[in-house]
Amino acid sequence: MPDPGRDENATLTELARYLDEPVRLRNSEFGQKVTDHVWHCPVRAAPEDRYLSDAEWGEIAQRIVQAAGIAPAGDDLACRWIAVRHADDHIHILATTVREDGRRPKLHDSGLRVGDACREVEKVYGLRQLKKGNRTGALRPTQAEMHKAERLGWDQTSAEWLQDRIRAAIPHVTNAEEFIAYLEADGIEVKARRGPSGDLLGYAVGRPGDLNDNGEQIFHPGGKIAPDLSLPKIKARLESGGPEEHPTARRNRPSTPWHQATEALDTLHTDLTDDTHAQAHIAALGELLEAAAQKAPDNLRADLQAASKAFARAQRSQIRAEDRAAHALRNAARDIVHTATGPDGSTLAAMLAALLWATIVARRWHEAKYHAHQADAARQAVQHLQTAADRALAPTLTELVARPPRDQARHVLASDVRAAVPDHAERILADPAWPALATVLADAEARGHQPHQLLREAAAQRELTTARHPARVLITRIQHTGRNPAPNRRAEAARRRATIAGSVGTSQSRGHQITAAASTLTEQQHRQRR
Repeated sequence: MPDPGRDENATLTELARYLDEPVRLRNSEFGQKVTDHVWHCPVRAAPEDRYLSDAEWGEIAQRIVQAAGIAPAGDDLACRWIAVRHADDHIHILATTVREDGRRPKLHDSGLRVGDACREVEKVYGLRQLKKGNRTGALRPTQAEMHKAERLGWDQTSAEWLQDRIRAAIPHVTNAEEFIAYLEADGIEVKARRGPSGDLLGYAVGRPGDLNDNGEQIFHPGGKIAPDLSLPKIKARLESGGPEEHPTARRNRPSTPWHQATEALDTLHTDLTDDTHAQAHIAALGELLEAAAQKAPDNLRADLQAASKAFARAQRSQIRAEDRAAHALRNAARDIVHTATGPDGSTLAAMLAALLWATIVARRWHEAKYHAHQADAARQAVQHLQTAADRALAPTLTELVARPPRDQARHVLASDVRAAVPDHAERILADPAWPALATVLADAEARGHQPHQLLREAAAQRELTTARHPARVLITRIQHTGRNPAPNRRAEAARRRATIAGSVGTSQSRGHQITAAASTLTEQQHRQRR
């Protein structure tokens, strides 16, 4: 093969003619011109990787073309290909996709096979090891898209900008038609695909000002922006309402959407035993993160937006979601974005602490399922949430420390800690936030709660072994569960007795009324017979 890199008499024209020879033969024999015959694959080592020799790069190129199906091992009629070393750290592989026998190579899913080959190369040659793909990632922007965004002064490419807007819209709507209308109202160009009956079948979105060479709007299908943003996936999530709520449950519902969200998050760790339910709850957790970011105070919004954006990859996996299982989390997200008032400091701190723990649980679930990319995304979200949670709790800690209980009461509360959570007592009492926790326990006790019982319940809700600051964890948990006065058991028993007595009295009264009515009817019938 002519090699212009080594032979000064060889030319690129000769090399191109040699590579394209099977294409010309096929075009002349079959009479059907092949135009899409170029396969190009750049391969780059990480900056910290060691120097690779020409021979090693040649072996790596051979592995890649074999995995792709360009040149399978032992196939004498495979495609013609070359590898060009542009610099110490990368090569370019170029092939013509017509075999020596005139057939086309089987390149379906070649990207996945090449990815697997690269993971093996990283192990064999001692290079930085990346995570294996699982077909859940969003398409990365192309060079052209990035250059266009830079030229127009945009911080994001169109696909990235549209993905953020779509995810921000989901908590606000309850069905697909509302979803399309919300995007249009938000200034996004929307192309809806409908069937003959008018039913919505699909959608594509465009960023205002993103035009092609002919001045026409460029549209991106939702499923191409991210796998979980296709219309069927969005409809399944939006239209997965839970069972109708009983009036009694509605009366007992927590007072604010922020409390409702905390209550819903408290059950997350128990709902991850079934994989389809777990996937549904994790997807809904992402919607709740987005809702919290939209409604959070200004000093927390940047961290929560970063957490929401990082968690987007963790929302989806190859496991099918049973979306109806997560209606409580999804309803909480919708209630938050539609509420007109924000939460007070302790309520917000409690919800962010619950969000943080739920995200940690989601990360552990992904790790157990070997979802490497999703686990990494959840880990990034945890870091941003930790910053936001610490910042939200700081004013509450300052207020609590300013009014500590008396020394004698604090000693009694310390005994409660040792009795309720003996395995973690010393860490809790040594935590700088212990004085604030003592104030929280004293406040709860004044409302009729038992401190040791609240401590046991809080420790059961969130394990403390991995907590950086166990006292802080207990503060947010106990402030949430002990915020209302404890029920008076005697008063409750008296109320139940009064209710039962009233029911009996009503039943007896109704019995007398029925008896009287029956007597009257009998007398009327007797008179008619006479």
